[in-house]
This record gives sequence, C-alpha cells and structure tokens, in this order.
Amino acid sequence: MPVLVLMIVLEDLYEIDERPDIFPTRICHPGDVKPVTIQPVSDRSLLLSLGDEISFDAHLAVVRLTQCLQGVRGILNLHPAYTSVLVDFDPRLRSHAQVEALVRERMASHADQLPPEPRRFEIPVHYGGENGPDLGDVARHTGLTERRVVELHAAAEYLVYFVGFATCFPYLGGLPPELATPRLAAPRKYVPEGSVAIGAEQAGIYPLASPGGWRLIGRTHLKLFDPSESPPPLLRMGDRVRFVPVREAQP
Repeated sequence: MPVLVLMIVLEDLYEIDERPDIFPTRICHPGDVKPVTIQPVSDRSLLLSLGDEISFDAHLAVVRLTQCLQGVRGILNLHPAYTSVLVDFDPRLRSHAQVEALVRERMASHADQLPPEPRRFEIPVHYGGENGPDLGDVARHTGLTERRVVELHAAAEYLVYFVGFATCFPYLGGLPPELATPRLAAPRKYVPEGSVAIGAEQAGIYPLASPGGWRLIGRTHLKLFDPSESPPPLLRMGDRVRFVPVREAQP
C-alpha cells in the first residue's frame, strides 16, 4: 500500500539530546521541513507521523490532527504522542485507503483550525527528602544547589504535550535546560503516585504508582487520576502546568 506524504512546515525546532525508550526527541534546526507520513501499522490502524523532532509547531499539528478526527464514524481510538497520532479504525467500515483519504481531506479542511484555549493548573509539590529522593543527584549533575533546582523547576511554565495511553503519564515540555538530567541507569521497580520527575530534557508526573526510570525530585498529593471521572486523567494534551513548592512545617 503506498504511503501518502502530506507537507507541513515545522519551524523553530529546539534541541533535545537524549532519546527516551519509545518517544522521539532527536534534534533538528529552524527552517527544516518535515512531512506528515501516513502509513499502515496493522490491519486496523494507521500512523500519522511528523518525523522525530519535538517542537511546539509539531505539537500544534498533532493537536489539529487529533481534533479533526475526533468523533468521525469508523475511527475507534486516537493516540497522540510528541510528533505522531496513531489512528485505530474499524476495518468493517473503512479500508486503509479510505482512512488515508479521510485524513487527507480532514487535514485540508481543518488547516486553519485554532487549538482550544489551554487550561491552566498549579500543582503543589513537596520537594526533596523522601518525596524527592533524586533531588540531590539532579543538583550534583547540574552543578546547582538543591534550592536553585527547586527555584528553576517551579519558575517555569510547562506544556502537556500528550498523556500516555496506558499509565496516563503527562509528558511535559518546558523544563529549563539547566535542569536536564539523564534518567536512571536502572529503572525503579516502584515509583509512588504523584512523583514529580525529570527525564533528560523532559518533565513529568507519575499519576499512578508504577515502575519508572526518571529522576524523582518531589511529590504532589493532588489526585491526577480518578477512574470515576471522564476522562480519568486530570491533565490532558495542551494544558499548561506550573509547580508550586509547598512550605514544609518547621519542627
């Protein structure tokens, strides 16, 4: 089956050095042009890919792709990521070729669609100590004091690029480059719910207890996943997040 190639210009791309296990973070430079490729990955799914370089423009394109395909008959699930959207469809209703044609038509008709107004959240965080066992390691790696790490982390505004499908983990862009720290060489078998973490040039929050290899610098007791809500995750793609240090009670 031929691969359809649709052109979208991605500008103002920024550098991210380390490649996470399953998500692309390779570097490209301003002015590079990246195509959207549409290709089958199973008998009932297509992958819409914008290359492998994270940028805000790529994020907006992912948001637009997701928006324009939501609620379409025969589309079962949409799984956005940093630079791609996985489309699951009902093969009894549409073929690969029909879905490809539909995607091309929807992209053209929604080319000027604006993203929704972002929701904004403040996340209270207890930094360091048993809540953030890797804060000291981040400070040593960056050459900063623990206090300065907290100040920089809390001063930034973060963008939710997307929310992981299985664990509902929010992948956040906007980490100050001074705080970039490699992930653990060996992942922990258990990371507590609400752990606030750094993984290379990215930030995130573990909404559920799970294994994980990111550096834990704090923890929030704000509930980020509620199965009684629809959808269960508190955060969603496009939200803006700020972290607010919680003043620890003096003994």
